[in-house]
Amino acid sequence: MVSKRIVLHFPDQIADQPIVYKLVQDYDLKFNILKAYINSEEGGLLALELSGDNRKYKEGIQYLKKAGVEVQPLSQDIIRNEQRCTHCSACVPLCPAGTFEVNEKTREVQFKDDQCIACGTCIKICPVGAMELRI
Repeated sequence: MVSKRIVLHFPDQIADQPIVYKLVQDYDLKFNILKAYINSEEGGLLALELSGDNRKYKEGIQYLKKAGVEVQPLSQDIIRNEQRCTHCSACVPLCPAGTFEVNEKTREVQFKDDQCIACGTCIKICPVGAMELRI
């Protein structure tokens, strides 16, 4: 079993097609919508958690790409504005995924975006607004 949080970017040409339905029907995948914006004239995006059998998941992702949907990990949408970050470490103990770590030598906070689960906690607690969600 695999479960990943991803963002799907839909071009306007396919925004009105039953893309997610086919993931369920043809690939037996389960989904949980985290955020969505779809407009048949502009295209859109869909942030979701997608889970199922590993082989079927990979086939489903290939189907999406072949259909013209851009697929990216959700963690890529949480970014840190390096110019704003003061390395105060307020985020470190509150992140449920352990995405932040203090460098022992420099005392700077390191952001490990590959571990991020995009829960948004860091965005809410950052006193200088250095963490941003790009969806």
